[in-house]
Amino acid sequence: MTGLLPILAAQAQLAGAPAEAMPLVIGQTFTLQSKALGETRRLNVYLPDAYADSATVRLPVLYMPDGGIKEDFLHVAGLVQVLVGNGSMRPFILVGIENTQRRRDLTGPTTNEKDKKIAPRVGGSAAYRQFIREELMPEVKRRYRTTAESGIVGESLAGLFVVETLLLEPALFDNYLAFDPSLWWNNGQLVAKANVPLRTQSGQPRQVYLATSSQGDIDATRQLAQILNSKTPRTTTCHYEPMPQETHATIYHPAALKAFPMVFKPKAVASPSAR
Repeated sequence: MTGLLPILAAQAQLAGAPAEAMPLVIGQTFTLQSKALGETRRLNVYLPDAYADSATVRLPVLYMPDGGIKEDFLHVAGLVQVLVGNGSMRPFILVGIENTQRRRDLTGPTTNEKDKKIAPRVGGSAAYRQFIREELMPEVKRRYRTTAESGIVGESLAGLFVVETLLLEPALFDNYLAFDPSLWWNNGQLVAKANVPLRTQSGQPRQVYLATSSQGDIDATRQLAQILNSKTPRTTTCHYEPMPQETHATIYHPAALKAFPMVFKPKAVASPSAR
């Protein structure tokens, strides 16, 4: 009967019947029960061709909050595919973290009463960071062939979480990318106190990329970039990209298009004469 199926399918097509639609697979997805968050979280993973083409290659990992299929995962995965394909960036494994209670997870504590009204629960960033550090990152290393290098990218409240993580736990990632970060949170205290935790950073190489749209917290982001460039070890580099032509709703894609080739630029290959 198995050998008859292709014949029947061919006959159906000849008769004008539409071919059966098949799922279009662009990556992998799995769930992880989190003790830190007290719930099950879904993770979406894009593996570049370099990973599938080799049984031994190990790749860095780029983590992204707002990483659901109906959030930012698809368009960021597409950017990684295009930029890796044309040689503009190194191949990275992309891990999207799908949201459950976004405003709870991506915000830190606040004394501002207006901040507290944006969701039933806010200020859960420490638990979310614990989930990433103690549960998600080990699971990704268990499932996939990874290197020690990692990065995190986010926009708006996710950008706020990226900056907060940089300032409070800088060794967690090697690369930090924040687009239109919501630095107004808690009356702007994150930037106001930025130079205190930054003094404790190690000398580990680290890259930071900040971008703002015409509707972003421009002054605070510019101030943060100035602090990062003046107060951090020389091994830390920060690039600030004003994008006044973009709005808060449009900045993610064009900012990532600029940031990825800069932060994740391909490693230089020595010419034959230099070897």
